[in-house]
Amino acid sequence: AVSPNGKQLFIYKDSKSGDIYASSLVDSVTYQWSKPVSMGDNINSRFQEPSISMTADGKIVFFSSDRPGGLGGLDIYYSRKQSDGTWGVATNLGNTINTPYDEDAPFIHPDGETLYFSSRGHATMGGYDIFRCYFEKDQWTKPENLGYPINTVDDDSYFVLSADNNHGYYASANDGGFGEKDIYVISMPKRESLNSANVTEIKLAPRIIQAAAAVKEITIVQQVRSPTTILRGTVTDALTKKPLEAKVVLIDNEQNEIVAEITTDVETGNYTVTMPSGKNYGLTVEKEGYVFHSENYDIPASSGYQEVTLNVGLKKIIVGTRTVLKNIFFDFNKATLKKESTAELQNLIDLLTEVKNLKIELSGHTDNKGVAANNLKLSQKRAKAVVDYLVAKGIAATRLQFKGFGSTKPLAPNKTEAGRQLNRRTEFKIIAK
Repeated sequence: AVSPNGKQLFIYKDSKSGDIYASSLVDSVTYQWSKPVSMGDNINSRFQEPSISMTADGKIVFFSSDRPGGLGGLDIYYSRKQSDGTWGVATNLGNTINTPYDEDAPFIHPDGETLYFSSRGHATMGGYDIFRCYFEKDQWTKPENLGYPINTVDDDSYFVLSADNNHGYYASANDGGFGEKDIYVISMPKRESLNSANVTEIKLAPRIIQAAAAVKEITIVQQVRSPTTILRGTVTDALTKKPLEAKVVLIDNEQNEIVAEITTDVETGNYTVTMPSGKNYGLTVEKEGYVFHSENYDIPASSGYQEVTLNVGLKKIIVGTRTVLKNIFFDFNKATLKKESTAELQNLIDLLTEVKNLKIELSGHTDNKGVAANNLKLSQKRAKAVVDYLVAKGIAATRLQFKGFGSTKPLAPNKTEAGRQLNRRTEFKIIAK
């Protein structure tokens, strides 16, 4: 298996029992990998651990093991990453998922709530069949058989789904193959297509072996209920344009919780982040010696799969540098900071704490709707609200100034809602260092 960010490769090593090892990407240009290292005693045991899958944020792994204490045969377990980078004590997923027979090949979708696995113990067509379940209300739902044409009377296992939910890949001992297990790809049907004829095609995976005949009937349903947004891009120095190794942090603004924290590639500056729909995200890109860059992504639960490119040029900490704080939020027509602003405000506190002599000016800006004098007054109050918050958190008032500009310094035309939204903002400018 490969980690969602493409920087870790998980392999099965057939030692005395069979363990899972991890190798890290050392050089993305020459594609060199580090020597594989055991994932530790909480995942590996004196018994067999043949498969693993990691969540999009890299915080949880699901794996199979036939260690004692399970329900019988191979069971599926999960483990959380600890603050020191090691993996915590493994927890059995319980009898909703596991049976007295084998459950293997877990795959957790990037949405973080849809789990696929193979089982001999649930109601199958024969041998291993592929199932899915969802994590709802702090528990896993009853597993559903994916049905024909994915599952057959032979063994079907190791199902993985593309992030856009359009294609599934899996191994099958199907009679139409070339012997033993072959790798197949299937175009996943949409719910609205279930009753139409010839709505999908199942074939041996491209570039591996030739295509098989189209299948005329399907009984599976579209499986992912929480689509995702894939955010990718490159981080560079804004002046030199050279790639930077920087930290990218994704925050759930409503919960003030870190969803993902990754480091851009040292050679290319590239990064990839997965954002399940239904949350307001704050994204921060930071590196020592540079002013942090922030973005906001408010993704409704109804959003479908999408890919977004964000290339970031980080600015050095020098006098005159301006930065828009894109995750500062106020109540409508008020200067009251909303709780969703907490993480962004902490970024500002961290910067002022790390650079001891830094002095900044906070500025408030509005769109041109309403009375200009009222907009000016509101922008002043909002800039002051940020300063008051920073002072309350221990930042010296002598290091902070505030101004309100109303609608006098727009970033975009006020003719559209998108333009007006860009103009409603809070900025800071470095005035001394």
